[in-house]
Amino acid sequence: MAETAEKHYVAFAGNTRLAAGEIADVAAAVRRALDAEPALQPLIFDAETGEQTEVDLRGSEADVRARLAPAPLAPRSPGRPKLGVVAREVTLLPRHWEWLASQPGSASVTLRKLVEAARREGDGANRVRRSQEAAYRFMSTVAGNEAGFEEATRALFAGDAGRFSAITEAWPFDVRSEARRMAEGAFAPGDAS
Repeated sequence: MAETAEKHYVAFAGNTRLAAGEIADVAAAVRRALDAEPALQPLIFDAETGEQTEVDLRGSEADVRARLAPAPLAPRSPGRPKLGVVAREVTLLPRHWEWLASQPGSASVTLRKLVEAARREGDGANRVRRSQEAAYRFMSTVAGNEAGFEEATRALFAGDAGRFSAITEAWPFDVRSEARRMAEGAFAPGDAS
């Protein structure tokens, strides 16, 4: 499931993509690039949200990787850890508890079903919004000075994949490729981008 998948990142130096993948690998690649060219000014982005990510790049590649190594696992808590279930407190009004008690299965099962139904119902609009925001964050930082930036932004938020693709065609390859990848969910399935 997406919730348990490793997050991915992408690093840029100017208009050039340096690396993409898990944070430790991306940071190590950036460290190597800085070792080869100390004047580089790399930026690391969360590949899903388009947000810049600060990483401590001091020291050697091994130092960088060591700082980014996963923390030791915490002791097991109540719940069903293999499924990723986490026990937390839920506060509801008495009428909510009464309704939950009248449903088949446990309150937890009913709440999980309600949450999943709400997620499915809102997935389309949420997917579009998240994709628009991610692409816009990335584009504002890396492509803000590119020709047609404002028009590309308007096309992105209008859901016009064809126009977005046409405008970004003149952008440097790595920049346009990443902007288009982040924007994919902003357009209706089947639109060319």
